[in-house]
Amino acid sequence: MKKTQSTRRRFFKTLSAGAAALGLGSPFALASNVSKVEPSKEEDQLLFVGDNIALANTSYGKVRGYILRNIYHFVGIPYGADTSGANRFMPPEKPKPWTDIYPALWWGNSAPQQMENRYANKFASFRDQWNYDDVSEDCLRINVFTPGYSDGKKRPVLLWMHGGGFWNGNAIEHEGYKGENLARLGDVVFCSVNHRLGPLGFTDLSGVGGEKYTSSGNVGMLDLVAALEWVRENIANFGGDPNNVTIMGQSGGGSKVCTTTAMPAAQGLFSKAVVLSGARVDLGIPDLSKKLGAYILKEAGLENTQVDQLQQMPWQKYYEIAVRAAGKLAVDSGKSAASAPQIFQPRVDGKHIPDHPYLPKASPYAAKIPMMICSVTNESSSTWTDSSREAITLDGLKEQFKGTYGEKASPIVDAYAKTFPNKKPADIWSMITNHRQRSVLLADSKSKQEAPVFLAWFGWQPPLFDNRLRAFHCLDICFWFYNTDLMLSHTGGGARPRALSQKMAGALLQFMKTGDPNGGGLPKWAKYSSDKGETMFLDDACTLQNDPDREARKTLPPYVIS
Repeated sequence: MKKTQSTRRRFFKTLSAGAAALGLGSPFALASNVSKVEPSKEEDQLLFVGDNIALANTSYGKVRGYILRNIYHFVGIPYGADTSGANRFMPPEKPKPWTDIYPALWWGNSAPQQMENRYANKFASFRDQWNYDDVSEDCLRINVFTPGYSDGKKRPVLLWMHGGGFWNGNAIEHEGYKGENLARLGDVVFCSVNHRLGPLGFTDLSGVGGEKYTSSGNVGMLDLVAALEWVRENIANFGGDPNNVTIMGQSGGGSKVCTTTAMPAAQGLFSKAVVLSGARVDLGIPDLSKKLGAYILKEAGLENTQVDQLQQMPWQKYYEIAVRAAGKLAVDSGKSAASAPQIFQPRVDGKHIPDHPYLPKASPYAAKIPMMICSVTNESSSTWTDSSREAITLDGLKEQFKGTYGEKASPIVDAYAKTFPNKKPADIWSMITNHRQRSVLLADSKSKQEAPVFLAWFGWQPPLFDNRLRAFHCLDICFWFYNTDLMLSHTGGGARPRALSQKMAGALLQFMKTGDPNGGGLPKWAKYSSDKGETMFLDDACTLQNDPDREARKTLPPYVIS
């Protein structure tokens, strides 16, 4: 497994992104009594680190962070024990206490995942500026960004759940994931976590291993519950309010948010939820996942009585065995071997996840949780790496979608062309996805509960790759976190994206504080109802619209529980 080389680049890039470049004004007004340093000019020192700077207590020992542009950074703090060996496939254990001061100065290891050729796609690597470090089963780490602590304040807290499906990713894979700017803008505490993924986080061995392995198929989600428990126990030591926690995630992270709202063990650990391009209304059922254990043992050449040996082999070896076994199970189940990663996902198990989160109805555990939901208009933009694709015609588009929709492709394309007459076929190509469909399904289900739900659709178009980048999957993250000048390869930077970002971040901060995004800078945002489909369209000029793509969306095949 090769070690990636992004670490030094990332750290110095972070240090160079001064507050003036971010349009944040003067960054200096220290909020903690820990350090006596009080710089007053933008030219003065930006980074402070030392024996008596940024020291905080946790339930397991003291940690030392650093101050960067007046925001306290505590990164890579253990919230759980090493998950290797006897802890593999098991619910997370508490971290072992430490007596020395823990150096919370560098990001925790990413969870075990496929790292080979991570940067092979030059276009994607340039656009997303991936940040990956070493991977290890000792990966249960949390990052905390806070404007101050030990100052008597109880700040709203956000816990970010990263994307990458349930298969890959980490808490800092994009610069846009950084919590520094949102913490400064809204005087809030921003947290992000790493947790187990893929075969190490979602292998259901209960069918071959019995009671000992009853939780194995959902331990990756139990890690997130453990992170929320850490927040409840410790965040007051970092200036946060443990009774005002919002969970938020994008893509796979959005799915994690939806799943967390349906977990009994997570109840009372958070009070609000935000889902970006990852609306998850249902989960897999146990039948397929329980078959996986037998396939893995066969691939490993083991008997049922030898299942514990899967805990002892190097994780890389187990990972390869599990992926091969999942591919064979997928083929035997009438699916493509390429769908193997989809098998390593949370499952309804009757205990940790009693039922599907939002279909056929919303989980009762989510009833009192206000929710914001957003997707982007061009989730699957297909032309940005190849300008020749811009010339596609409507007929060509119909042919393109036959592989997905069969004979329904033609009426679907015609419906979208009619609904959006000013869009060219290349635009429509990237608009026909199920992300918006699932977002509306989630909003419909959630709106039947007492807590409000607010729906948005992000359509801001970046001026990059000759305007072909479009409002692509992941673009809106840096807008919500006031990081548009950190993610230049997503936005181009400057005043235009920053203006929208300030409104969106303002709405998010209001939602974190009150459960209602109104008052943060966007137009009046009505809560969602199935009848009207109230949707905040996010662009240079933001407008509240009533279900703008309803007629086109009606032509898509109805969503069926998997």
